[in-house]
Amino acid sequence: MCRSADFSSFVPVVASKREEKRLSHSDDWQLRALCRGNHAYLFFPPSTFERKDERERREMKAKAICGVCPVQEPCSTHALEIREPFGIWGGLTETERRTVLVPG
Repeated sequence: MCRSADFSSFVPVVASKREEKRLSHSDDWQLRALCRGNHAYLFFPPSTFERKDERERREMKAKAICGVCPVQEPCSTHALEIREPFGIWGGLTETERRTVLVPG
């Protein structure tokens, strides 16, 4: 069971004008994503070895952020459409996205 997380200290990053111009209108949801903040490291594995229990804790925290994110749906849809191979997107891990994409 996942405990509710306290995101009162969570500060999302505000997009720069350059970023706003770079993103197409259909991708502007990325500017409102909570993973852009100071917890972004939770959404991708570290470059060094990560034990299974560490990975599970990191993924649980990232999924808790996704659970309250206002753009969870377009994020997961985007990751599935482009077949994103890395990280947690829209509350789905790499393995979970592969499972969704496998027919029948």
